[in-house]
Parts: sequence; structure tokens; C-alpha cells
Amino acid sequence: MSIAKGATLNHISRESSDIRRLADFYQEIFGFEEMKAPDFGEFKVIWLNLPGAFALHLIERSHVTKLPEGPYSATSPVANPSHLPRGHHICFSVSNFDSFVNSLKEKGIQTFQRSLPDGKVKQIFFFDPDGNGLEVAGRSDE
Repeated sequence: MSIAKGATLNHISRESSDIRRLADFYQEIFGFEEMKAPDFGEFKVIWLNLPGAFALHLIERSHVTKLPEGPYSATSPVANPSHLPRGHHICFSVSNFDSFVNSLKEKGIQTFQRSLPDGKVKQIFFFDPDGNGLEVAGRSDE
């Protein structure tokens, strides 16, 4: 029995040194549509939506966190989930966010938690056993 209730794919995130070039590629090749994205201030983002499917979040590469280009290019494990908001991750939405977070903590999984700038969506970041970045987004359980 899974601990997540109503899980769905929310978005896939990719970090890039040229997010405009990457956005143009996904729009031209796959038909993604640009959507309104929050202003994070310190870095640029472009959010794309593939109608009826999922969102793709393109995030300006950070030279500070030095995240790998992808899971297989790391020279050493990236163990800090606080670096994931700007790095490669897959995001799922759940309808039981607070209890999901508590279950991760009970399992001893290291996490980093924050909210979108408008405070309406909570986020938790963590790694799968192979070191792939994951985000779960949701609102507080009601």
C-alpha cells in the first residue's frame, strides 16, 4: 500500500545554461506551450505545458550548487535535497501532502521543504535510492 494518495505527474524540471534555447526546442519539436511562471528573483525560469499531459520547468543553471547535468554525470553523489529546487527532478502532486511528508520523515528520508513564492503550494524535495531528484507538491491536508 503506497503512502501517497491520488498521486499524479506534476512536472519535470531541467536546469540549463540557456533556458530560452531549450524552451524553443520543446515548443518546436513537441508542441509545448509557454505558461505564466513565478518570479523567483535570483534566477530565471520558463514553464512550459504539454496540453493534456504535464509541465516542463526550465530553470537557469546555478554555478553555485554544481548539480550534475543528469544523474549519470555526477562525479560524486549530490546528497543535499535543498539543491533540488533548481536541479533535475520529477515532481508529483498528492492530495495528502502533510501526511505524505510525515511518512517520509518516519522513514528517515532526508528532505528539504518550501513553498512557491505565493505560498499557495507546498513543496518537498528528496532523492530516490539511486540519487534521482524528486519533488512532491500539494496543499495542506484538509
